[in-house]
Amino acid sequence: MNLEKFYNRVYDWVIVFGPRLILGILVLFAGLWFVKVLIKWIQASMHRKEVDPTAKPFLISVIGVALRVLLILGVMQILGIEMTLFTALVGAFGVAAGLALSGTLQNFASGIIILLVKPFQVGDNIVTQGLEGTVTSIQVFYTFITTFDNRAVIVPNSKLSNEVIINISRQGNRRLDIELKIGNAIDFEALKTVISGAIDKCKNTLARPERRIGVASLEGDSYKVSVNVWVNAHGFQDTKLALQELILKDVKDSGIKLAGL
Repeated sequence: MNLEKFYNRVYDWVIVFGPRLILGILVLFAGLWFVKVLIKWIQASMHRKEVDPTAKPFLISVIGVALRVLLILGVMQILGIEMTLFTALVGAFGVAAGLALSGTLQNFASGIIILLVKPFQVGDNIVTQGLEGTVTSIQVFYTFITTFDNRAVIVPNSKLSNEVIINISRQGNRRLDIELKIGNAIDFEALKTVISGAIDKCKNTLARPERRIGVASLEGDSYKVSVNVWVNAHGFQDTKLALQELILKDVKDSGIKLAGL
């Protein structure tokens, strides 16, 4: 008798709840497929409208999460799950998650601040957290940086919105400073001509702002020459190495001896 009641209850449950369950599963899979297609369409639309590349990954992430949450809520409605109970559970979970994920939520808020204030964008060279590299992606919670020695660094957005960031490429150009130590017997004007000629040979130096070559300090048996020349921010290190090599070669070829060499 008890077994018969059990079968009857299972039968009634299948008749009443079965169609909802099947419909809910179908809606879930169809919805996930639709969200995937919609996100691809949004990405293509952003590309056509030339949306800021810095904001693209962030917006796609937020839209994807929002659409999936709405889909889950819709499936729950189809299954007949009481939303009042769900709301209570979400509230309790939200409090616990808020305490556990306070740092993550801070990263999320910081990501929004970075996109609005734009202290840096994708492709900028920055110095932060003792690292120097190129920003490759700004995500919801983290920013991805590739250092110049090809290390992938993932930095929490809260670290970037609350601490000092040096954007070394935003201005488009940078001043390259080189210092040489010369013996007092060497004529400064002759040396200046040699250094200026070496700068002219370097392809990546800029004519404006004007270069400066002057005596930085005087010492007992020598003096220091400071060379200031403007170069493109991107490729700064390559230009520095090339220019120093040219200056060293031309100075030696001219017969001028650097102090200490």
